[in-house]
Amino acid sequence: MRVGVLHPGAMGATVASNCTGEVVWCSAERSAATIERARTAGLIAVPTLGELVESSEMIVSVCPPGSATTVADDVADLGFDGIYVDANAIAPDAARSIAERFERFVDGGIVGPPATRPGSTRLYLSGDEPATTRTVADQWAGSLLDARPIDGGPGAASALKMAYAMWTKVSSSMLLTVRAIAAAEGVDGALLAEWDISQPGTAERSELTAAMTAPKAWRFVGEMEQIASTLAANGLPSGFGDAAADLYSRMSEFRDRPDVTLADVLDRIERP
Repeated sequence: MRVGVLHPGAMGATVASNCTGEVVWCSAERSAATIERARTAGLIAVPTLGELVESSEMIVSVCPPGSATTVADDVADLGFDGIYVDANAIAPDAARSIAERFERFVDGGIVGPPATRPGSTRLYLSGDEPATTRTVADQWAGSLLDARPIDGGPGAASALKMAYAMWTKVSSSMLLTVRAIAAAEGVDGALLAEWDISQPGTAERSELTAAMTAPKAWRFVGEMEQIASTLAANGLPSGFGDAAADLYSRMSEFRDRPDVTLADVLDRIERP
């Protein structure tokens, strides 16, 4: 199967490189970093989105959450009649809305880091037609990306992604906020002493969370907004997602920096 991938960022490049089919991508208006990732992954460049749509039997969208609907609309407007896979971190209602644009649609949710080692990353898939969902999963059979169909139509895979990301990324934002408020009130030392008694390892976890989260925080803002939307749509308090989006937005200046410390993060997030 010939598969088009939009667009090979850090995650999308590994989704593409692990695909067993022939993978094409659209190089128009892409950055030098994206072009290099695509070249390293062995992807075939086409100059326009129209050519990608015309030549692909399946298209996989892996883009920032805020762009997911626009990317899908652009593909649908070009008359794509193959299988469209939205693998973005979006709310279930957003996935279901995108599904209405395509005759064959599969919802996807990626859990884990870019797929560069076995067992690290799963692509959950859901759709109205089990055979189509299975066809999509088969494109990654035997690869480092574990593609897993789950029950439920469009929106199910996205709902799973939202629930999982709320636990991992929202809880990380809460941990950093705890350190920030303790520092602001001058009780950081007392908090660490109490953690040593009742929550051993939490201090170290907060330091690791700052170092690992800060370089990627800019990517999390849209995802947290989608979590807030998911919560609100189900009558649940959306403030968890809104607060996490605010915190990660404050950390966006650390984009791609490998040397960020907890002190750097606390200094930044204490400033609106």
